[in-house]
Amino acid sequence: METGKDHFPQDHFPQDHFAQDHFAEDHFTEVTVELPNSRAWLGVGHASRSVVNSSNEDPLVSHGLSPKEDVSCRTAVDRATRQHPASRSRPVMLPLRPALLCFAALAMLAFGLTKLHAQGAAVPDRELVVATKAAPPFAMKHPDGSWSGLSITLWKKIADQEHLRFRLVETQSVPDLLDGVANGTFDAGVAAVTVTAARAHSVDFTQPFYNTGLGVAVPINENPWVAIGRALLSFGFFQAVGVLLCFAMGVGFLIWVFERRKTEHFGGGAKGLGSSFWWSTIAMTQAGAAHNAPATLPGRIVAMGWMIASVIAIAVFTAGITSTLTRRGLEGAVHGFNDLRSVRVGAVANSPTTDYFGHQRLSFQAFPDIQSGLSALEAGKIDAFVHDKPLLTWMVRNDFSSAIRVVDTSFSSESYAIVLPKNSALRPMLDLAVLDQVESDWWQQTLFETLGTARSP
Repeated sequence: METGKDHFPQDHFPQDHFAQDHFAEDHFTEVTVELPNSRAWLGVGHASRSVVNSSNEDPLVSHGLSPKEDVSCRTAVDRATRQHPASRSRPVMLPLRPALLCFAALAMLAFGLTKLHAQGAAVPDRELVVATKAAPPFAMKHPDGSWSGLSITLWKKIADQEHLRFRLVETQSVPDLLDGVANGTFDAGVAAVTVTAARAHSVDFTQPFYNTGLGVAVPINENPWVAIGRALLSFGFFQAVGVLLCFAMGVGFLIWVFERRKTEHFGGGAKGLGSSFWWSTIAMTQAGAAHNAPATLPGRIVAMGWMIASVIAIAVFTAGITSTLTRRGLEGAVHGFNDLRSVRVGAVANSPTTDYFGHQRLSFQAFPDIQSGLSALEAGKIDAFVHDKPLLTWMVRNDFSSAIRVVDTSFSSESYAIVLPKNSALRPMLDLAVLDQVESDWWQQTLFETLGTARSP
């Protein structure tokens, strides 16, 4: 049985179930349900404030109702709500204690996941296996098996600062070093390893510790006649000659237009046009221009202007050729990247240099290492050898200083960094450590003492 009343029978709700009860100031509806074994009361508010139960128990369950009685009570509440539509104007507020418990559980779960992540990213407490490869002056192996160099010294200083235990393992090539780091054989790689997009697909790199470019090594005692021959057979030389011939033909055509009806040797079609071209070319060299000269006034005006202009053109052309030959004799055939297209070039196989040449569509001869490439350059088998400039400069200065020099210019842009496996736990710590070291006075002094420069290019 259901009854609707406008009063609140508090004796139906024990006080221990309601720490705080707030009732509607305007109106409140009581719903009483008669059950076989008990009598339950439910209040349905429809004013500005509804009942707030601070307990975390369901009011129906807390009164000991059976499942069947629970269904009957809830059905009565639904009917009372339909009779008083205003009671649906505000949602029933959920108990506070379950919400707080849920929030606390979520916070504890987030904290636990963060702790697990931190434990998973912790630096391994074991001896690290660090790969390296001889690349003076960044990694140099001594007869007693010890290692030194810019990269090795930097790594040792970082390891001491971060309390890392490690041992160095030598690899025969940079690709071997990268493969070992990628498959987990090595925990890190320290040498003169260039950061490239292709390599970044399989390994990670720390912040770079040195920026450089590609350098060019050329012979010191280059045969001057070889340089002159290359200058005369270069594209620039043929381009200049072609421009002069085009001007001569243009002037010859104008002479033919003005003289073909007045001067016999310029008359006719192809024969007269050919004669005008020949005369224009002779006039450009200032030899025999008076013979068969134009007879009309317009023709003579054009011829006079061409004689003056050709003197200037020949002078500029001669000066350019002389300057080129002199520079080639003093500096050699190669003094910049564009000169590499007309000479025989060598580079280390499977290196960033060969990748760069491939993008530039420049032909080259591959060598297994720097030593063999410089030896071929010294023997005259190639005309230039290209590699990372600091490595090239060091090798030439120590082993080939009497026969080879490094051109002052450099091109492309490269960065050296420490190699790590993908998602390595060492990377965050090493990134900060590398930045701290390369910005220190110690690193600048080390660069100056080793390379003669206080900063990387």
